[in-house]
Order: sequence, then structure tokens, then C-alpha cells
Amino acid sequence: MKTNYHTHTKFCDGKACAQDMVLDAISCGFDILGFSSHAAYPYQSEWHIKTEKYQEYVSTIRSLAQEYKEKIKILLGFEADFLPAVLTPDKNHYKKFNPDFIIGSVHYVINFENPSIKGFPQKDCDIPVNCFAIDGSEEEVKYGLEKMFSCDGKKVVQTYFSLEREMISSCNFDIIGHPDIVRKRNSTLHFFDENDEWYKKELKETALAIAKSGKIAEVNYGGISRGTLNDTYPSLPFLELLKKYDVPLTISSDSHNVAQMNNGYDFAIQQIKNAGYSEFFYLYNGKWLKTTLD
Repeated sequence: MKTNYHTHTKFCDGKACAQDMVLDAISCGFDILGFSSHAAYPYQSEWHIKTEKYQEYVSTIRSLAQEYKEKIKILLGFEADFLPAVLTPDKNHYKKFNPDFIIGSVHYVINFENPSIKGFPQKDCDIPVNCFAIDGSEEEVKYGLEKMFSCDGKKVVQTYFSLEREMISSCNFDIIGHPDIVRKRNSTLHFFDENDEWYKKELKETALAIAKSGKIAEVNYGGISRGTLNDTYPSLPFLELLKKYDVPLTISSDSHNVAQMNNGYDFAIQQIKNAGYSEFFYLYNGKWLKTTLD
């Protein structure tokens, strides 16, 4: 099985239409393609699906699933954001759209000790919280570090993982999105060291939370295909922890354009093997099934 459940289109911040992404997936030999528009329902931003576009998104994906059913299995999903008491990646919250799956992701970070500090300007955004996106532009992440956290990178990272653990334990969704995407801008901004013991502790606590939840963790190679990180989310040390605690995995491209779907797939497979895995999971007819790695 060759699968990908993390796909963006022009409905959010993707660069291609949904049909072009389908054709790209078919040409790359994928068996299952899941669409996952960024969702912050009932709110929106420049990079989330607009509130008035949800029904069009749903009908478009369902129509493509019928049109191409002889060539590929197409599933409807959302990559839904988490912010305590504001954004909820939960199946009940998105029930009206009847998705096949939900990816729960943490993108926004808040300074809970001083929530009144003005956040990074979010274009076309009505989310009522002062925050910044930890995987945003270098400018945005630098602003968040300096203006919202007084250059305390450790505090930013600990806040990110704390939010992720809260999401994992409190929300009902299927796939945990890019579990350590806090690394995305670290290669240029250098705000923490992955070798520090406190960071390793965060990974361990998060791996334990994922294992306890029974949720699927994605191995996301979007950083490779988009040139922001020559590695997967999670990193190999994080994957080794997930293996230690028997956390099931799936594979996702996080593609935002054609030609990204397959770029990094083989690396992700090898990364999983290097962590000691011999299998991964795929969603078919509402059930998570196991397949072995070749």
C-alpha cells in the first residue's frame, strides 16, 4: 500500500486544485489519497479554509472520489487546529461535514503567562487569541520568540509540546500531525538544542501521551518536499521513542502542490525502518489496517 492522508489544495494554502493533486497521486502510484484542508472551524485565516467554502470543499472531494474510484481511493479529511477552548480537532466538532478522518495539529503557540501580548499579525484571521504559528515564516517565528516569549526558546518549545499533549488527551481525532514541527525554523533561528536533556524529556512525555491515547502518529516528509527541513517529522530519535512505546504510524506527504506528493516518500520509509518499525497503518473503509514495509 502507498498512502498519503495529508494533502492541501487551493481551498486552504495549497497551490494546486484538488483534481491536479489527484492526478499527481495517481501518476506517483498512490493507492489512497486523503485530502486535509487546514481547518479552524468556525474561524478562519489566510491559510485555513474559509468558513463559506466548507460545503464546496466537501462536495469537490466526494465528487473526485467517485470520478476516480477505479484508479485511487480518495478520502475526505481536515487538518484541524488546536487552541484550548477555541479550536478543537474533534470528530464531534466536524460531524456536520462527515469527514473520513481528522488530523489534529498544533500550529499556534500562546504565552499563557501573559496572553495580552500582541500576537503576530494574521492576515484575514478572526481567531480571537494572541498567538503565532510555530511553523510560520522565519519572520513570524522570530517575532513570536522575541516579542511574545522574550527570546526564551525553551519556554516556546515546552509550550508547544504541552499544547500537543493536551490536544492528544482531550480531543477525538485520528492522526497526530507533524508531532515535532517546532523544529522547522530551528535550523536558521537556533532557539533550542535537540540534544538537551529537557528537550529529550519533552519527546518522551509526548510519546507516552500518544501511546496512551491509541492515536496514529504521522511520519510527515513535507519539510523535504518544500525545502524547509531535510528530515521527517518526527525525527529519528522521536521515532525510536514512538517505537519503544508501540505507537502506530502512518505516512503523509503534507504536499501543497503537484510534484511534492512523492518527494521524500522513500526517505520516510527508510526512516521508519531505521527506527525499528516493520509495518505502518492505512485507513480503509473506516478501519485502520496494518501493512508490512517492503
